Amino acid sequence: MPQINQLALVAYSQWFWLLLTLALIYFGIGRAMLPKIQSTVDAREARIAADLAGAEQARSDADATEEAYRLAMDHSRGEAMKLTAAAKHEGARASEARSAAADAANQARLSEASARIRAASDKARAEIEKVAAEMTQEIVGKVAGLSVSIDEAAAAVRTGVAHG
Repeated sequence: MPQINQLALVAYSQWFWLLLTLALIYFGIGRAMLPKIQSTVDAREARIAADLAGAEQARSDADATEEAYRLAMDHSRGEAMKLTAAAKHEGARASEARSAAADAANQARLSEASARIRAASDKARAEIEKVAAEMTQEIVGKVAGLSVSIDEAAAAVRTGVAHG
């Protein structure tokens, strides 16, 4: 059979073309496409590394900004507390000054009122002593039939009030 005899010749020829095709594919992919793919991968890795470095720098900057913000807030809070304490102290001093002024005014009015009350009391006591002296003079004149001066009757009333 002649077909079987040709089998060896055909197989060698197919093996040759298979090896040639595989060699072309290997060199085509390995030498032409692989460097382009590798450069793309390297560029991508470089870009990712640069982005990560930028993100790390941005985070460091954000942390520094946040720390500065916190320090500024702490400083501002301290200043606000100082101002609040100063305002409270000033308000307390002003309140004490108003209270002292009102107390002084009240003391002056109280002293004035006490003086008026004493004057009115002394005047009323003098009126009562005068009326009592006149009554004593009349009573002594009617009951004992004696004539007593108004000064003696007033002295007797004062003595009676002092012992009474």
